[in-house]
Amino acid sequence: MRRACVIGDPVAHSRSPLVHGFWLEELGIEGSYGREHVASEALPNFIGALARRGYRGCNVTLPHKEAVFHLIDETTELARSLMAVNTVWLDETGRLCGDNTDVHGFVANLDQEMPNWRRTTQTALVLGAGGAARAIVMGLMLSGIERVIIANRSADRADALVAGLPRVAETVTLDRLQEILAEVDLLANTTSLGMIGQPRHGFALDTLKPGALVTDIVYVPLETELLREARRREHPTVSGLGMLLHQAVPGFEHWFGTRPSVSAALHRHVAADIPETGS
Repeated sequence: MRRACVIGDPVAHSRSPLVHGFWLEELGIEGSYGREHVASEALPNFIGALARRGYRGCNVTLPHKEAVFHLIDETTELARSLMAVNTVWLDETGRLCGDNTDVHGFVANLDQEMPNWRRTTQTALVLGAGGAARAIVMGLMLSGIERVIIANRSADRADALVAGLPRVAETVTLDRLQEILAEVDLLANTTSLGMIGQPRHGFALDTLKPGALVTDIVYVPLETELLREARRREHPTVSGLGMLLHQAVPGFEHWFGTRPSVSAALHRHVAADIPETGS
């Protein structure tokens, strides 16, 4: 029986077992996918012993994506650009390989929910400058978006994020946010603001360009305060759940040998385990 898992610290909150369990049952594959709580000090030994533990590979969640990048034998060009890995698999020779599928997940989610988004987006604004923001900025650039702006409290952190990207992105601090919102066709939140248990996003959408698409990588709750406000102002919105589902596709194919689809039934299955709003 083929086995895979998600590793992190913490990891109990992960919905990845719901996703992969659904596909295993749907496709009639004999396999399993579970959670493994792995502390940072135990990470090298765990990754090095994946095969001995009976795993074909694993997903990697916080805080290990950057650390795992340095622990495996082979990485994709995209993972090297981001210096972070969220999907690990053993190849036919037993070598540990890694990729970053967050870029695929973000772009595929928009493609499925808003098929015309590339055509209607010339300027995109990304909120935040963490590891997730880097993947989203990369996805926007690879999708041909002409102008990408990163807004963050710390200008130094935003400038550091830009280093090593395929082309130049603009950086601004949050005191210019209202001014910049009037120029953007797509607004993407990559911070934890709006997640259950985290602070509110703390800014208004009064100046956001009419018709601009708003997306949030947060998926707990399904509709964040940011998305709810955007919808109230009649902006199209895309939730973060689809990114979770789409980023899982390549890993499943590596571990279980079949490429699954992200269906409405899968959305319903996973959404049933997530609060609809944060209120």
